[in-house]
Amino acid sequence: MSDAKILLHAAAAPLPEIIDSIGPHRLGAATPCAGFDLRGLVNHLLFWGPSLAGAGRKEVVPPPAESETAVDLTAEDWASDLKGQVERLVGAWSEPDAWEGVTRMGGAMELPAELVAGMVVGELVVHGWDLARAVGRRPSWDGDVLEYLYGEIARSAELGREMGVYGPEIPVPAGAPMLDRVLGLSGRDPAWAPKAS
Repeated sequence: MSDAKILLHAAAAPLPEIIDSIGPHRLGAATPCAGFDLRGLVNHLLFWGPSLAGAGRKEVVPPPAESETAVDLTAEDWASDLKGQVERLVGAWSEPDAWEGVTRMGGAMELPAELVAGMVVGELVVHGWDLARAVGRRPSWDGDVLEYLYGEIARSAELGREMGVYGPEIPVPAGAPMLDRVLGLSGRDPAWAPKAS
């Protein structure tokens, strides 16, 4: 993909500010991602990030444990770690040849590299939104990123739901903003907001 670098950088652009807005005292906050509070979601991203970056380099990078619940990657400077992980993910998948052929995620079966690239963009945008909404922020993304991601989720939604990656689709109005359409397709409620304390 000739514009891979532009796409990845645009998908990741809001993340550093979102991560800086969290703060350690908010790690217990609920998120729109079913089953995860903020600590769990940060742990999830740090757990799978190296494997996803490795897949962009066509390297097998196993996750740090058999289960992400078996390790707490938020014990140290998780904010710096997560920002560094986003940079490595963007760097790996910004190379055009990362999108070509097949690759593996953490030693799993071979998958089309372009499919995994779409998953990476989805991780950055959808989980970026999850993190932001948990602390009451409303991030935005470039329209080209959202158009691309909507197409990727649409083509892999059925498989994603079978794998537990996406929840049931949340219907949104046909004329809704593209971010809302992406979120609804991924099983997120675009109107989700943290409960007032």
